[in-house]
Amino acid sequence: MNPEILLRELQQSALEQHTRRHFMRDCATGLGALYLASLGKGYALSAPAVSPDPAAPLLPTMPPFSAKVKRVIYLHMLGAPSTLDLFHYKPELAKYNGKECPKEFMEGQRFAFIQGVPKLLGPQFPFKQYGQSGAWVSDQLPHLSKHVDDLTFVHTMVTDQFNHGPAELMVHTGHANLGHPSIGSWVTWGLGTENQDLPGFIVLLSGGQTPRAGKSVWGSGYLPSVYQGVQCRSSGDPVLNLRNPAGVNRDVRRSALDALAQLNRKTETEFGDAETATRIAQYEMAFRMQMTAPEVMDISRESEEIRAMYGATPGRESFANNCLLARRLVENGTRFVQLFDWGWDSHGSNQEEALNIGFKKKCQDIDKPISALLADLKQRGLLEDTLVIWSGEFGRTPMQENRGGSEGKFTGRDHNPNSFTLWMAGAGVKPGISYGETDPLGYHVASNPVHVRDFHATLLHLLGINPHKHTFPFQGLNQKLVGVKPSKVIKGLLA
Repeated sequence: MNPEILLRELQQSALEQHTRRHFMRDCATGLGALYLASLGKGYALSAPAVSPDPAAPLLPTMPPFSAKVKRVIYLHMLGAPSTLDLFHYKPELAKYNGKECPKEFMEGQRFAFIQGVPKLLGPQFPFKQYGQSGAWVSDQLPHLSKHVDDLTFVHTMVTDQFNHGPAELMVHTGHANLGHPSIGSWVTWGLGTENQDLPGFIVLLSGGQTPRAGKSVWGSGYLPSVYQGVQCRSSGDPVLNLRNPAGVNRDVRRSALDALAQLNRKTETEFGDAETATRIAQYEMAFRMQMTAPEVMDISRESEEIRAMYGATPGRESFANNCLLARRLVENGTRFVQLFDWGWDSHGSNQEEALNIGFKKKCQDIDKPISALLADLKQRGLLEDTLVIWSGEFGRTPMQENRGGSEGKFTGRDHNPNSFTLWMAGAGVKPGISYGETDPLGYHVASNPVHVRDFHATLLHLLGINPHKHTFPFQGLNQKLVGVKPSKVIKGLLA
């Protein structure tokens, strides 16, 4: 064959193997990046903060600087619980219960459902002070109240978002729009994980529904997909499709994976896409998980005494089971465990959302398990290097929600992005303190505001990561969990 014809055919074949993604990267963004780089260093993207081995992306690495926190358990209450009825006692609000809300509280404010002039709504449950710290806790959390001297309360959390989906994204990814990595993804990308037979980032759900923002709240965004959260179940197989199908034994599975790995390595050689190597690593982890995950996720292996302490029942899907699973996972080397519990949207529009009905039931669901989790971590020495976090996505108004301009049949509160409470316990934080203060009615921050970005910066700092240098180049920007707006580490929270 004519060499020129052969060359053209080879070139044509190579072009056919290129995807639209390659075209956009190499012809558009590639040229644009070259142009911006030519304008000066300020426009050029830096290399990623870390460069894990694509063939072993979850190998543990030392953080940039010394850290007390080695692993995280994040308890997120989906729907935003009213912390005015749990942790943030406001006697002045009780005094003005039932009075019309002052005009200055309404002007320029955005509400999800409040219309007209609502009435102020005092605390719905009795409060008492507990422990040496004298922290206020309502009677809805009698078990957790015994641990206040181990808790670090932040009463002045602030967010930009007042609707659930964007607010969930803001708390878990640092951005209100889709496509950004979650906290757990940023952490495992930077630090890897201790147990190579389990994912570094595991997600557990309770309450019967997923977050409004969907699985994006534990997604990896533009980071390699191996760093996304792996959703596990507390009943049935811990991970869907983890078992081999009928007629396929472990040896057959091993042979199939070896053949698939050969094909993927060939693809990686041809196209140089690091995500292909990551895919091989994910298949290998799934193979190892078939042996490890069922044992770690089996809470029936715990003593009857421990299960009773949590209120856990093997085979059920429950928040109690998930708290016990979280302890087992961090004990077995998982870096980041995220618990989502649905059902905290207390508008008062029906019984389930009423503060005096559905909200009380949710408090009963979490009180004993969280108390048990803290006690269990402490007695095993795990609380010394584990950080436990509890929060919703925003706060609740000190006013009774009056959807449609009239009071409803049930008691509830509207969304409040201006202040809410988050607490932490364990490694790296000052125990037994309440940080920040709001106005007398608990609506706006009066001192020491902590924006969600500040919380993210503080969390990364506790893990030994510089929040402002932990970056990944994407779409012309050195992306960060803390974003591009100002953020700071809250030194007053650090031990």
